[in-house]
Amino acid sequence: MSRKDWRRPELSPLDDNLKRIKFVVSYDGSAFHGWQSQDNAVSVQQTILDALKQMGIDTILQGSGRTDSGVHALHQVCHFDIPKDNKIPPERFAIALNTILPKTVKVISSEEVDGTFHARFTTMAREYNYYAKAINDALPFDEGYVGLFKKLPSLELLNQYATVLRGTHDFTTFSAARDESPSKYRDIYESSWKEEYDRFGKRVLVYKVVGNAFLYHQVRSMVGTMIQAGNKGEDIDTFKARLDSCLRSNALTTAPSDGLYLARITYDENEYAWFEEECKDE
Repeated sequence: MSRKDWRRPELSPLDDNLKRIKFVVSYDGSAFHGWQSQDNAVSVQQTILDALKQMGIDTILQGSGRTDSGVHALHQVCHFDIPKDNKIPPERFAIALNTILPKTVKVISSEEVDGTFHARFTTMAREYNYYAKAINDALPFDEGYVGLFKKLPSLELLNQYATVLRGTHDFTTFSAARDESPSKYRDIYESSWKEEYDRFGKRVLVYKVVGNAFLYHQVRSMVGTMIQAGNKGEDIDTFKARLDSCLRSNALTTAPSDGLYLARITYDENEYAWFEEECKDE
């Protein structure tokens, strides 16, 4: 999909009397009901806004995207606008907020950016990592932080499936019923599994996926389906047929949120420019 086909609104100029502050935030998703503020549940967005209010700042906080309940973030990006006459140095916001925020949220960095930056609408790619363990390798410390499965299939077979997911596809099969996106087409730049060992020497399989955007529950649905299909010994053509069917009924298990991490947001237009070049030849 060419970037010109991305449905993104035009950015409004930043008012002359305002400045924009960008945050990079990490959080433990098991403590929250997702990123987005909501009336009857604790969210990351509202937790940060409440901390800003303690600093005398009442503003709107815009994130790069939502993460669901239980999903963690190593590198969420957000921004807010404040009057230019605010005296707090941009880099001091991280230090000040980390004295107020709960231990489950940490502002990694804060800086001033200009009005051409928007945490959501200038994003070029999002990376998620999923950490999966066989339940027999699980330790008490994994609860809430690793996806646990009865058994894990071969790494070779998982990577065959992962290759199928690369490129531009209609991902309706791996969307959720609650997804309201008008188009289910997404660009997947990277999709691969690797084997790691945690600090206790236990085997972990890690799925890395990078795309321009993702549907509601898409990554968890892809992970769960790959693992269940692999355990059944499903061949690559059958897995591809699941994707191509564009039927949600052809997805298998949705992996638990515990193992999913928003790992990185990039705003670099050049990082995946090769994908854009490929689109010109289609």
